[in-house]
Amino acid sequence: MLPKHVRYLAVVKADGYGHGMPQMVQRLMQSGVDYFGVANVHEAAEIRHMGAGWPILILSPVLPEETQSLIDYDLIPTISTNGEADTLNTLAEANGKRLKVHLKIDTGMGRLGVWHEDTEALLARIERLKHLELAGIYTHFSSADTDPEFTRTQRDRFIAAIKTTQDKLGPTFDQLLIHADNSSSLNSLTTDAPFNAVRVGLLQLGIQPYPNSALGTVKVDPVFSFYTKVGITKKLPAGTSISYGRTHTLTKDTTIAVLTAGYGDGIPIQLSDVGEVLIHGKPCRILGRVTMDQTIVDISHLDAVLPGETAVLIGQQAESEITAKQLSDRANTIPWETLCSITKRVTRVYVGSREL
Repeated sequence: MLPKHVRYLAVVKADGYGHGMPQMVQRLMQSGVDYFGVANVHEAAEIRHMGAGWPILILSPVLPEETQSLIDYDLIPTISTNGEADTLNTLAEANGKRLKVHLKIDTGMGRLGVWHEDTEALLARIERLKHLELAGIYTHFSSADTDPEFTRTQRDRFIAAIKTTQDKLGPTFDQLLIHADNSSSLNSLTTDAPFNAVRVGLLQLGIQPYPNSALGTVKVDPVFSFYTKVGITKKLPAGTSISYGRTHTLTKDTTIAVLTAGYGDGIPIQLSDVGEVLIHGKPCRILGRVTMDQTIVDISHLDAVLPGETAVLIGQQAESEITAKQLSDRANTIPWETLCSITKRVTRVYVGSREL
């Protein structure tokens, strides 16, 4: 549903947002994405071992001991400073290469990137360095989900910062990848500006970052569900305190289920006493503190629950659903953290299509 001239940069960092990078990358390669974006050279190397040809952009700074990997794996680093430009030029010269780079512009995020008012000087420096090839320019919006006015300010700053480059390079400028939007800001993507790529992370996993945040009307279905199992059930009398710290005391006789997962698996401890799971398609409240390996829930309102039955943390059961955003809201966090926090000891089960 993207405009035809807009290329798709698939962001798959942090093990594909906890979904499993190899499986996710394989599917995206089959789906014809144009670019991959990762946090560091270790993630990039994993992709490169899966296939050649796809450009891979490193979105974070490359550490001194990692720079040779840029050459070995044909990777594209991000430049924010004069020092990075000089170091990478020296590296490329030593290897007899011309290294493609993306320039990042800080338009108000206050993190990586050259400050937008200083863009021209760094661009000129990159142009002078004979072993660097400018392949793209980008920025990152700090508050696309909550502050459309500041997002417009950032977008205007970005366009102004690259205008000089556009005038200087002429037709060559059209070969650059110009990107600013991610899943949260696609709704504000302007087709009359020089943008020709978007970075898509959460949305490609079927999760709307925020209501109405996608370009136009895009219906997506989550590809991810998070389940655990009932370990035991038992009845406890009124007045019994539950879990560490005794933060919850039963006000009536209660049947509980002890689930076989806790914060050691990625259930946020912030769900203690406020979260819910689905069992038999019905919400069951978390009682007391979430512990490392178990979570206690109230099942008094259900018919007989047996050990081994499924409890849904994220996903659908019968007619009910808990979304990643709903769980995150209750835990006072964001879906990105929720997904990345699901630990390695949680078994991933992949249900592929016939093409896979």
